[in-house]
Amino acid sequence: MKISRCILVLVVLFLPSVSSAETKSSTDRPNFLFIISDDQAPDMIGALGHPEVKTPHLDRLVEQGTAFTRCFNQGSWSGAVCVASRTMLITGQTVYRAPQNKSYIDPWGHAKGPLAVSTETAVKLWPQVFREAGYDTFLTGKWHNSDLAVVEGFSQVTALAEGFYDTYELPEQDRNPKINPGYFRPAPGRDEWTPWDARYHGLWTPDVRDLGRSGALGEKYVVEQHSSELFADAAVQYLTDRSDAAAPFFMFVSFNAPHDPRQAPKEFVDLYPVDEIALPPNYLPEHPLDNGALAIRDELLAPHPRSEAVVRIHRAEYFAIITHMDEQIGRVLDALEASGEADNTYVVFTSDHGLAVGSHGLMGKQNPFDHSISMPFVITGPGIPASRRVDDMIYMQSVYPTTCELAGLDVPETVEFSSIKDLATGKSDGRGEEMIFGTYLTSQRLVRTDSHKLIYYPELDRFQLFDLQRDPHEITDVVDEPAYAAVRAELTVALNQTRKDLGDGLSQ
Repeated sequence: MKISRCILVLVVLFLPSVSSAETKSSTDRPNFLFIISDDQAPDMIGALGHPEVKTPHLDRLVEQGTAFTRCFNQGSWSGAVCVASRTMLITGQTVYRAPQNKSYIDPWGHAKGPLAVSTETAVKLWPQVFREAGYDTFLTGKWHNSDLAVVEGFSQVTALAEGFYDTYELPEQDRNPKINPGYFRPAPGRDEWTPWDARYHGLWTPDVRDLGRSGALGEKYVVEQHSSELFADAAVQYLTDRSDAAAPFFMFVSFNAPHDPRQAPKEFVDLYPVDEIALPPNYLPEHPLDNGALAIRDELLAPHPRSEAVVRIHRAEYFAIITHMDEQIGRVLDALEASGEADNTYVVFTSDHGLAVGSHGLMGKQNPFDHSISMPFVITGPGIPASRRVDDMIYMQSVYPTTCELAGLDVPETVEFSSIKDLATGKSDGRGEEMIFGTYLTSQRLVRTDSHKLIYYPELDRFQLFDLQRDPHEITDVVDEPAYAAVRAELTVALNQTRKDLGDGLSQ
């Protein structure tokens, strides 16, 4: 990468290279449809091998394009990992330099303490590059960056949503005064919360904003419709209304799902009977050490210890909201086909990071394991091989320079992530990143190679080492085994050098 070949993270999606609809002109500049979910673990697509989750429309993308099976996020300077991931995405800058762009960050996601920065750098935002190149740029859904970034990057915005909706509570007259029903559930004798009950608001009543004719974002308004359906409606309407438009388009369709509150219509929840849900292979009732994130809100969604029954309930609801989102993605893909632009459109699907949902005794994504630092990444479009898997390690944020190159646009000099255009088009048998880097606040650092992962917990001054070839689910820590002493030493040197190269503000 302009970012050296060692670092971490997202998941993107490009659309069918073959379509039943005719494109308007084979010489047109290509369109781009970027679809991003929130909190989607890397294996949460049926076609990529998950035995339970049902995703027929994402499966379609996998069959039509190329899936990168090891896509990573570089971590976070904020408890809200999505803020960091998405700031890196739109700026193209790495994890310790992206926080310098304070004007483009959701204000409460600014770096603090030893990771705080006082400078502001001038960058070109990803959608801004396309807008200035004559593209019609459209946004709907979750943003989790600043209003300024919206206004600079997009010419049309419909249903811009908050970062997440933490509104689990019932109306005042129905409220349990002792505990918020969305947390520490299900507890013995108490689990009144249900995913399809719109009284809990959350994704059922999103408050959103639009970009007005004046070029400013309007006031919030509440929509009584599931957010995934609302965002899909906006994307479908955009594709329908612009059917005769001359300019190429750049669409950014961003779902809150499957982030909690994991709400979905009952018919989707019914697809996943709790007693039929399998536990993850690395299930634990409790995490074995204090990783510095055990008290964060994500870890408060289920009681301790994480019983098998509790984990099955959470995973069933997780699968349900993914399948519901998948149906909405299918509607957007169908609208693209109907528009006649599918053959000339790159579609990218990914997520901002993954999620534990019971793995390693954890519920959230603020941890160094692959289920949380990686995500799916699928791309389809002109020249993208179909039904292909690429195992090279990449960062999700590589989609910025990659799409620029696919569009024939110059990649801004401030972009640090490397293009994966040659890997995506099958023109190169070369490797992606030789090493992935990951970080979380001041409590976690990691480097990952094809074969091993070294994790360092600065606040504990403790290491973990996993042999990923023998132990892909990261169950057995071999850090103190003599046979791995050389690997540990080599990766420790690499970790320290990478932290220095990237500008880690935490002293070593």
